[in-house]
Amino acid sequence: MRSYDLVVVGSGPAGQKAAVQAAKLSKRVAIIEKAPQLGGTSLNTGTLPSKTLKDTIEYIHGLGRRGLRQLGAELTKQLTLPDLMTRKDQVIETEVAVITNQLRRNGIEIIQGTAGFVDPHTLRVVRSDGHVDHVHASIIILATGSHPRRPAEIPFDDLIVCDSDSFLRTTKNPAGIIVIGGGVIGAEYASMLAAFGIRVTLIDRRTQLLRFLDQEIAQALDSHMQQNGVVMRLGQEQLDISVNEAGNPVVRFQDGETVTADMVLYTMGRIGNTEALNLSVIGLTTDQQGQLVVNAQYQTAVPHIYATGDVIGFPALAATAMEQGRLAACHAFHVSEAHDIKVIPYGIYSIPEVSMVGKTEEELVAAEVPHATGRAFFREMARGHISGDLHGLLKVIFHRETHALLGVHIIGPGATELIHIGQSVLTYGGTVEYFVHNVFNYPTMAECYRTAALDGLNRLHHHPPSR
Repeated sequence: MRSYDLVVVGSGPAGQKAAVQAAKLSKRVAIIEKAPQLGGTSLNTGTLPSKTLKDTIEYIHGLGRRGLRQLGAELTKQLTLPDLMTRKDQVIETEVAVITNQLRRNGIEIIQGTAGFVDPHTLRVVRSDGHVDHVHASIIILATGSHPRRPAEIPFDDLIVCDSDSFLRTTKNPAGIIVIGGGVIGAEYASMLAAFGIRVTLIDRRTQLLRFLDQEIAQALDSHMQQNGVVMRLGQEQLDISVNEAGNPVVRFQDGETVTADMVLYTMGRIGNTEALNLSVIGLTTDQQGQLVVNAQYQTAVPHIYATGDVIGFPALAATAMEQGRLAACHAFHVSEAHDIKVIPYGIYSIPEVSMVGKTEEELVAAEVPHATGRAFFREMARGHISGDLHGLLKVIFHRETHALLGVHIIGPGATELIHIGQSVLTYGGTVEYFVHNVFNYPTMAECYRTAALDGLNRLHHHPPSR
């Protein structure tokens, strides 16, 4: 039996950063990964492949905004969905090599196999060839990620009816697709596929898309998606899904109405990858989503066993998972690096992109916090006209009295990059005046911050709060 200071189960963003942090502290570290290649869901079936697909589609879609509509249309005619997947595969291959090299360069042992607990410090690892190893660790970090929920009543065949994993392996080139689920994954795929010219119907039992967003931004996204051709069937729940004699999926609603297309993409929920861990042996349990409960330091009920990333649920972002993994390793080895991750930027890689940080206007109204808002429209920016990005919006929210920045909400190309300026000011308690007194490169979309700040302060000056 081999012994380590730390064993990490899972090589996604959380597992990678936990392992590297511990290795930097001169600890003996191993990563156990059940998949044939490293990177976890984020690299192989989630974040990276879907964002690569979106990036390629947005490039083609953006040609029209730049006055090259004919060229964009010609490219769309010539390209198929499997063609786009080729670039995704190339990016994954490169990133897997980068991660593998990083782990090995830091002296981290990579163990291929499926791990399950024998006792609180010992894991049994079953390799793909059936060989069994046992490893012992002082500290164990579970970073096993999640997988798409696949209800028994959905006739998945991973060709016509897919989840978000199997869709990325598709060999079909659909003219029409039904996306079931209006969460982040559903909204991202629906918007990008529509921008590529595929007929998209988005079905969700909820009446609003992405209710955690500032509602002005959510409504703008809804409008943009419909302009790009997404047919919204919100407030409706599918009664059943079947495949007809022609080999096409059919979705039937409770009122008897049906919708058909060439494919169905089911995106309703994800389940934590905890089934194989044999958690009952060490007294740990999960919720219905297969997720583990942890404290502020990412410790489970067994103090030397930590859990990070998707397996602990919200916010289930690659970016936060990386930091959770790093902080868990720091805490485990008594490094004074602990801090709460309070200011988290959210990025939705739809077309157009959406990103936010801080409070929404709805949250501030509910909490009765006096606030003011300022807006900048991309069409007001010289850069917007240069790039053809005329339909974006950047909104700042700040305290009416102290002018402290409370939130930033953006929709438009590059939103997930732009948000970091607002995040920095918010993290360090800055006021909206920072944007007024700062000089931004010209022409850039970052100028939106100054325009939005001036708009908000001018509104506040001309419409002071009633006393």
